[in-house]
Amino acid sequence: MFEFSKLMDFAKRTTALSQISGLLGWDQETMMSKGSIEQRSEWMGHIEATIHERRVSPRIGEWLSLIDAKDFSQTDIAQLRHIKRDYERSIKIPADFASSLAIITSRSQSIWAQARSEDNFNSFIPILTEVVNLKRQEAEFLSSDNLYDSLLNDFEPGMTTQKLDKIFNKMRPRLLAIRDRAFSKQTAPPLEENFPKDLQLKLSKNIATLFGYDFDRGRLDLAVHPFSSGSGNDVRITTRVAEDDPFNCIYSTIHEVGHATYEQTINKDFLLTPLGSGVSMGVHESQSRIYENQIGRSRAFTQFLYREMLDTFGDFGIASAEEFYKCVNAVKKGYIRTEADEIQYNLHIMLRYDLEQGLINGDLEVKDLEVAWNDRFKSDFGYPVDRASNGVLQDVHWSVGLFGYFPTYSLGNIYAGCLDKAMRKELPDLDTDFTNGNVKRATNWLGDNLQTYGGLRDPESTIFHATKESSDEEPLLNYLEQKFNALF
Repeated sequence: MFEFSKLMDFAKRTTALSQISGLLGWDQETMMSKGSIEQRSEWMGHIEATIHERRVSPRIGEWLSLIDAKDFSQTDIAQLRHIKRDYERSIKIPADFASSLAIITSRSQSIWAQARSEDNFNSFIPILTEVVNLKRQEAEFLSSDNLYDSLLNDFEPGMTTQKLDKIFNKMRPRLLAIRDRAFSKQTAPPLEENFPKDLQLKLSKNIATLFGYDFDRGRLDLAVHPFSSGSGNDVRITTRVAEDDPFNCIYSTIHEVGHATYEQTINKDFLLTPLGSGVSMGVHESQSRIYENQIGRSRAFTQFLYREMLDTFGDFGIASAEEFYKCVNAVKKGYIRTEADEIQYNLHIMLRYDLEQGLINGDLEVKDLEVAWNDRFKSDFGYPVDRASNGVLQDVHWSVGLFGYFPTYSLGNIYAGCLDKAMRKELPDLDTDFTNGNVKRATNWLGDNLQTYGGLRDPESTIFHATKESSDEEPLLNYLEQKFNALF
């Protein structure tokens, strides 16, 4: 056990450094002054170089070779699985490359934000080209087979494009059928009032607490693109505010709270170890999506939210809880992924999934990306993109090198469908709770059956352990058909 103890101490120190790097990233998005970006990029480069040096240390290989795990606990075996996987990946990446990538993506994020504010994709092309070239190199370091799969595996271990293509091909026709029916039938009332920023933030903070977010171990701030950051006892969330659309703030907050409570609920014995964070982005996304959609957009919970909105904003033009439910779940034309309804959201993901595969595999160049995006969007959604910030520039992900991340959003929706089915089978009267604003039994079920285990199991096994069934797209599609066919 001596070697294992040394290995774990080493891993904890590396994890601590990674979390410091994450905090620098959070600060860059929320608090940092614009004039600090070049210096911050240098910081990120240096700390990434240090982290990479530790991840490829020969000592890890030596300790792994000396450890006999035959009598180890499930937890210790899982720790070894993560450490070995990370080590075998890291030794394929040169240290100078890892540092360069960190510097470039830190700069790129700032340039993207400026380009987005100016609706100017051309100003973003040079730095994004650098990022894409570096990610292609990284993929080549990792695999000589399917380049995109090697990046996808970083976010969803065990997932492949072959599996995803089968899933998306099954989903697309049923999603289109639900959408087309909703478009032809819906009568959702619009929101036409002004909703002050301070009141939105107050309500969102109250809802975050309701869903179990611990503000003693976190905070809520504003960001251009909402995100959750951190793990264990320091997990921070962000949201955004549009005074003509309170749902943007409310549901962005609920979404990020799903991510954050996952991290806050993980077994404290796993703190600073490889098991001390969410097992994959798909599983992570399942928590944010089930909080946001299956709970937060349910007929029962929106009855409670409607009363809270009236108390907060006064009469805002929606006559009843049922009309409010239709308003929350309106299926309408729009450009923005994060504002999309539950049906069309997955179509947004499929668009990005196909385009980023083209970028990584070399079938699409950055200079042609805006045209490719606009053509694909018009084909999928039936109307043209009006400006770059509503199209190719709307997401932060590519600016920071997160290629392979987007499909995990749809996987999260699929996993959420499976979890909701299992949870409601075990707790069939949840809607009574939701109507009264009580989501604790639901969040406790997710905490007890999934969140507390962190990275103990692989993604598929994590969902199976919680649901007692293998995951597939069927529960999600059945849920969407039942919900929206009844709505409209």
